[in-house]
Amino acid sequence: MMPENPPRPTETEAAELRRRRRGLNLAIIGVLVALAGLFYAITIVKMMQH
Repeated sequence: MMPENPPRPTETEAAELRRRRRGLNLAIIGVLVALAGLFYAITIVKMMQH
């Protein structure tokens, strides 16, 4: 037996899902940029110690 397709979200629900997904994507980008900056700073500090 084939499962039924779930109902499609309304336009307002779809807009809310896009908004949430965009916020999550921006948060992930922020974390990645912060980690890259941290690794860069650690590398510079270690290079200055030698």
